[in-house]
Amino acid sequence: MIPKMNFHTHTNFCDGKESAESMVLAAIEKGFTALGFSGHSYTYFDERYCMSKGGVKEYQKEIKRLKEVYTDKISIYCGIEQDFYSDEPILDFEYAIGSVHYIKKDGQFLLVDETAEIMKADIQEQFGGDPYAYTKLYFETVGEVLKKTNADIIGHFDLLTKFNEDNGIFNIADKRYLEYGFGAIEALIPYGKPFEINTGGIYRGFRKDAYPSLDFLKEIKRRGGNILLSSDSHDGNSLGFRFEEVVKLALKVGFTSTLVWTPQGFEEIGLK
Repeated sequence: MIPKMNFHTHTNFCDGKESAESMVLAAIEKGFTALGFSGHSYTYFDERYCMSKGGVKEYQKEIKRLKEVYTDKISIYCGIEQDFYSDEPILDFEYAIGSVHYIKKDGQFLLVDETAEIMKADIQEQFGGDPYAYTKLYFETVGEVLKKTNADIIGHFDLLTKFNEDNGIFNIADKRYLEYGFGAIEALIPYGKPFEINTGGIYRGFRKDAYPSLDFLKEIKRRGGNILLSSDSHDGNSLGFRFEEVVKLALKVGFTSTLVWTPQGFEEIGLK
């Protein structure tokens, strides 16, 4: 079974392309049974992509309205994508995705998913040209994301590969890179929270494969971790994007089920 649900959904309250209601209508048209919104949490040091402080309240108000309007057609939830470096509380949201979009070096916030050119410049200027020192700091930060955010879901585990297709900046098969990533997985597994299999990078044309990579997905399975399907949607068309393909991949790795979020806790759904 492939769940007709998505819990990583953005709107024009942050960097999404469509209104929240437009996303709801797209989900209903696709036959979805649940849609969870996850606006980007406010980050004081970078306001370009996230919800504004005032916008957060408007976002919550709108999702509440949509819950009431479409209650007989789809279950709607108000979540947040909580960045590691966001200082905003998450108590007013139904669930949270914990994500790392920045690493911090010598007091500077370095955005890991802006452009390949920015990443290369940061590696050169802040890490002496050593890409593996960069990846080490990234995965050390990811390993702390649940401790820092108290989130329910681990967002796009290896987001730093967004502009690294064909190993243009670092080699994802390098033993140092794998060691750092495996260390983050080891740190996160005890929390019992699911790792997204996130197809957003494929939809937007940056990657050929979902996050996390196959090596990391295998390590998550080996350590007894759980998964949750996510399309990290910024427009209605992308909802559920390539879920059929990632389910086949998950089955090949050895997963037999996925988790889905509910207000009562995670539920397990068998894959086939």
